[in-house]
Amino acid sequence: MSSQQPSPDEPRPGWTASEAARAVYGEHLARIGHLIPAVLYMYVMDRHGLAAAHNAGRQDVVDAQVVSIAMECRDDLLEAAVVLDALALCRGHGSYLPRPYQEAIIPAPRDVELRTDASDVADELARHDLRYGTSTTGDIPAPLEDGCTDSDRDAVRVYARREWITRQERWPGI
Repeated sequence: MSSQQPSPDEPRPGWTASEAARAVYGEHLARIGHLIPAVLYMYVMDRHGLAAAHNAGRQDVVDAQVVSIAMECRDDLLEAAVVLDALALCRGHGSYLPRPYQEAIIPAPRDVELRTDASDVADELARHDLRYGTSTTGDIPAPLEDGCTDSDRDAVRVYARREWITRQERWPGI
């Protein structure tokens, strides 16, 4: 485990934040550096717990965990969206994969996959907020559909950034 403290210039050990990431997230990049291992650990542990309960035939535990996870879904989506977005801004260039995605013999470049994943998670956040009315900033973009444009994908990423930054500024300790 690294003892390095994240900063806006180096949010993770060995990373150099791009100008695009700094321009969008600014001082908040250090917070995203803290979120990355926490988000990954949380997803791993949630999946282990659900799998163990399912394998043991404990539907009551599965149901309780699913309800608990659903209540936290919006925050989880928001955190995952900004982590992927910051990674894409730091490392990713180029376009997005088309919708619907067709598996090809030649794999997509990793930076394009990362941008695509970032927009897909941001889209899930936008869909959640449309469905449950949980947006804090309003102006929710339309959900992504097959044949969506790069601008459509950029719009959901911008929305997720705006939601997360607003949350950080309203409730800095959360």
